Amino acid sequence: MTDFPFPIVGFDLDGTLLDTSGDLTAAVNHAFASAGRPTLTVEQVKPMIGGGARHMLAQGMAATGGCSEEELAVLHRRLLDYYEAHLTVHTQPYPHAIDALDALAARGVRLAVVTNKLEHLARQVLGQLDLTGRFVTIIGGDTMGPGNGKPSRLPIDAMVERCGGGRAAFVGDSIYDIQAAHAAGLPAVACRFGFLMQPVEELGAEAIIDGFDELILTLERL
Repeated sequence: MTDFPFPIVGFDLDGTLLDTSGDLTAAVNHAFASAGRPTLTVEQVKPMIGGGARHMLAQGMAATGGCSEEELAVLHRRLLDYYEAHLTVHTQPYPHAIDALDALAARGVRLAVVTNKLEHLARQVLGQLDLTGRFVTIIGGDTMGPGNGKPSRLPIDAMVERCGGGRAAFVGDSIYDIQAAHAAGLPAVACRFGFLMQPVEELGAEAIIDGFDELILTLERL
C-alpha cells in the first residue's frame, strides 16, 4: 500500500514500545540500596522515566533526601552497570505493539526509534527482544551529542533524514516526546498507557491512543 499518510513513523522506547519499568526500577533500587536509601516501587519510578537514566536517578534521590553531584555520578554508574547486565528480565513490548509495527511495515512505512536511553543500551534491549531489524534507525539520548536528546528537535530531524525524508509522525508517552516532535514540525500521538509524568491530555499531542490496536486508524485520521 502506498496511500498511508505517513511514510515515516517514529517511536519512543521506554513507556511507548516497551514496558521497561520493572527492569529500570530494579536498577534504580540497586543504586539506592548501595547508598543505604529506601527502595521505590515501580509505580513511583514510572513518572521519573523519560529524561534518561541520570535524570531518573536524580529525581529518585531528590525524593529520598537529595544528594551531591559527586554521589549522583557514582550511583549513576552503578545504575547503568546493573541495568546493562539485566536489560530484559521483565521488559516486554506493550500489547499489540508488534502487530502495529507489522501493519505499518506492510504499508511500506519506514520505522524508527528515538529514545533518551543511551543508544548502546537501546540497541541492546531491542536486540535481545529481536526487534532491531524492524527499524531503519535507532537514535539514543547521546547520539546527537551532549544536551541534544529530546525535547531537542535534533534527534527527530535526524530520524526523518535517516529514513529518507518525507512526512513523519512520532509516537511517545512523555512531554519530551511531544515537545521534540512539535519542535521538528511533526504531529505527535501520545500513549495513555505509558510512563506519564502528567495527565496525558496535558501533553498537547494531536491524538491519544489507549493501546496499539488504535494506532493505524489514529494515524490515518491525523
